[in-house]
Amino acid sequence: MEKRIVILGSGESGTGAAVLAALNNFDVFVSDKGSINDKYKEILKDYNVEYEELKHTEELILNADEVIKSPGIPNTAPIIQTIKNLGIPIISEIEFASRYTDAVKICITGSNGKTTTTMLTYHILQKAGLNVGLAGNVGKSFAYQVATEKHDFYVIEISSFQLDDMYEFKSDLSVLLNITPDHLDRYDYKFQNYVDSKFRILQNTTNKDTFIYCSDDETILSEISKREISANQFEFTQIKTDIANGAFLNETDKEINYMYNQKQQMTMQIDELAIKGKHNVYNSMAAGIVAQVLNIRKDVIRESLMDFKNVEHRLEPVISVHGIKFINDSKATNVNSAWYALESVDSPIIWIVGGIDKGNDYSILKDLVTKKVKAIVCLGIDNSTIHKAFGDIVPKIVDTKSMVEAVNTSYYLGKKGDTVLLSPACASFDLFDNYEDRGTQFKLAIRAL
Repeated sequence: MEKRIVILGSGESGTGAAVLAALNNFDVFVSDKGSINDKYKEILKDYNVEYEELKHTEELILNADEVIKSPGIPNTAPIIQTIKNLGIPIISEIEFASRYTDAVKICITGSNGKTTTTMLTYHILQKAGLNVGLAGNVGKSFAYQVATEKHDFYVIEISSFQLDDMYEFKSDLSVLLNITPDHLDRYDYKFQNYVDSKFRILQNTTNKDTFIYCSDDETILSEISKREISANQFEFTQIKTDIANGAFLNETDKEINYMYNQKQQMTMQIDELAIKGKHNVYNSMAAGIVAQVLNIRKDVIRESLMDFKNVEHRLEPVISVHGIKFINDSKATNVNSAWYALESVDSPIIWIVGGIDKGNDYSILKDLVTKKVKAIVCLGIDNSTIHKAFGDIVPKIVDTKSMVEAVNTSYYLGKKGDTVLLSPACASFDLFDNYEDRGTQFKLAIRAL
């Protein structure tokens, strides 16, 4: 009898999992409480996968042998609680797909910088001529690529939500960029629960595997001291200079030094990096270490770090209007991302911020906001926490309810030499479909000025 796989959620990951399951002769059913995008419906039909939308029909779900859950569905959802109470295993699309590939998996996680580092690592591997796929939260679904493309390497951006539903999966090269409070609403507002989730990237790893981490992050260092880690460790730092394996910043010469067994392997001037800012020095260090572990030639690594094009919606310059610069950082969905954005701008800032607050602590931004922000334009349904955090240090705070209103207000508050920075520090779902929709609407509103 065919094993029944039920997939909850029909986005990129769910549809990819459905294709892989169908090709491996499972009895597959896809259920989505929302509506299913037409392009995904076509794929499901092409592979004869049954599906439903706008509902979860329990009799079609609870007869599953295994459930593959979209990372966007919280464990508190009633259907998930029912499935768990029945003892039906729930896994992620990435866990499922890993059963069907022997490829080298380079897995990148962290609270901030995941997408940029994943894209940069993929860029280097592609440039080196490797047969590599880009997966996880960027690119095509991991499962879909395993089903239809068969790469030798996968660079996978993995969120804590995906890691929570992974058990047998093993990462060959694991990158942990940083850990700062994020998504605490999904972790009972306990930071340690979120930290434990991030460290699941090391589960099942052995001394044949590699762990690359930021040794400037106190949370990461504290956790490493508590855990037995079998994987070979490489660190990257902008503070220390006495490291054996990894990368450090020589402040005097403004260059990154890549080290292996206490020997310098290569250097890279930071002013040659394609992507600027302190946070992107970290991202470039991490990607460069991955490339070195894979024995990619130094000239390829250096050239890739110099010609990489950053991802859309991450500190993306849009245009200047009458001398006012506009920067799209819609992907900044947490406070730490917004910190990096504010830190990277040298001119007076009109800051567009707000959305769905995930338990944000804005206190780490206060110094930067005091020094750099001349006005705040709130963009969200409930902006009370922003007013409370910054009302006594920013002279002008305006509430808006649409992107057009936010952009127009910012423009009128600005003058030549100012920067309008969209860096929301919040999720987008109160007013937008996702952060991409938010960033796209920002750019359209600017061009309409």
